[in-house]
Amino acid sequence: MNNHEKINYLEFPAKDLQKVRDFFTKTFGWSFTDYGPEYTAFSDAGIEGGFYQSNLNVSASNGSVLVVLFSNDLKATQKKIEHAGGRITVPVFEFPGGHRFHFTDPNNNEFAVWSDCYK
Repeated sequence: MNNHEKINYLEFPAKDLQKVRDFFTKTFGWSFTDYGPEYTAFSDAGIEGGFYQSNLNVSASNGSVLVVLFSNDLKATQKKIEHAGGRITVPVFEFPGGHRFHFTDPNNNEFAVWSDCYK
């Protein structure tokens, strides 16, 4: 459903589209649809979006928006990320309301995962 003047879609750069598809499918169960050799769209992620062919990457330290995912089991999600080739860049820390960590995908895009409890 499209909602007037609400965030509708996100796009990220990725040097290797196959690696990004493999990582997010294996780790989070996202689905992908390719639109030519330089673009792949994702769904089943809470919001739809895509990855476009680029040597750039996104990082909060470079002023980018930080996309934060939610997990019911932070430790299990962290293991899945590491097993699929992601890299933990900020270890689990506590903040008012929960715990979170930051990671990069195989293309060095930064994301975070949070949970309201730490198992």
